[in-house]
Amino acid sequence: MESVKSIWENIFDFLTNVGEIFTTTLFSLGKSEISMGTILYFVLSFVILIWLSKRFRNLLVDKILAKAGMEQGARNSIGLMAKVMLIFVGAIFIIQSAGIDMSSLSLLAGALGVGIGFGLQNITDNFISGIIILFEKPIKVGDRIVVSDIEGDVINISVRATTILTNENVSIIVPNSEFISSRVINWSHNDRNIRFDIPVGVSYKEDPTEVKKVLLKVAEENTHVLKHPEPFVFFDEFGDSSLNFTLAVWTSTHTDKPRRLKTELYFSIFEKFKEKGIEIPFPQRDVYIKSNVEPTPQLKK
Repeated sequence: MESVKSIWENIFDFLTNVGEIFTTTLFSLGKSEISMGTILYFVLSFVILIWLSKRFRNLLVDKILAKAGMEQGARNSIGLMAKVMLIFVGAIFIIQSAGIDMSSLSLLAGALGVGIGFGLQNITDNFISGIIILFEKPIKVGDRIVVSDIEGDVINISVRATTILTNENVSIIVPNSEFISSRVINWSHNDRNIRFDIPVGVSYKEDPTEVKKVLLKVAEENTHVLKHPEPFVFFDEFGDSSLNFTLAVWTSTHTDKPRRLKTELYFSIFEKFKEKGIEIPFPQRDVYIKSNVEPTPQLKK
């Protein structure tokens, strides 16, 4: 019996020593005393909090918002914001439940916030711009846009940057703040129907009515030109060396290939003009040279 009693006493002493290790104050933070147990509680609590926030984000994005028919970019942004908010609220709860005096952290949090504010200013700007883009939808995936000197199709919108694919098959990552602070041309904001203007000049001896018929015939024969809205020919001006017209055509298939459509139309126009004998002029200047002109008195020697 004595041996059994001594064993239990040893176990009790060991547990007491272990308990003292976890309860012994390591350092103080304001009015709060931090022990090994407090640190262990923090670590385990934050691991569980991060795991739960990740599971909640996946549930929100892949289940709840997906059933609502929301776009992938908007779902990801809402999921990220929900995850950050959950971690923020959970962190405050963990700190308070551990008995930490929040006022002792105010100075540290203020200094840290100022440092992060300066260091992450651009990231924050792009993040907020991404949220605005995803909710207001000035651009969306599939749009044909021009921003700064970049033209291409939008293939992805994230909370930090937007990916644009050019006709050269080059992906360009553009910060979202560019779309908020700069002028953006969206060729397909409402729909994919785009009008292209094809300028054409002919000689003064040509009949404008015949030119109009030929241009409309070219537009009619091109399979990429829409029948509705109908093509139209504008008589722009009497130029220095030519009568200037503009063939206006609509397309929905060549929104991202404007040069290809213009090339097809110009080839057809050249062939039709050649068949009809319609002359395409080039600038000409007449120079008159006068001879036997007496020099002015000022030029006489």
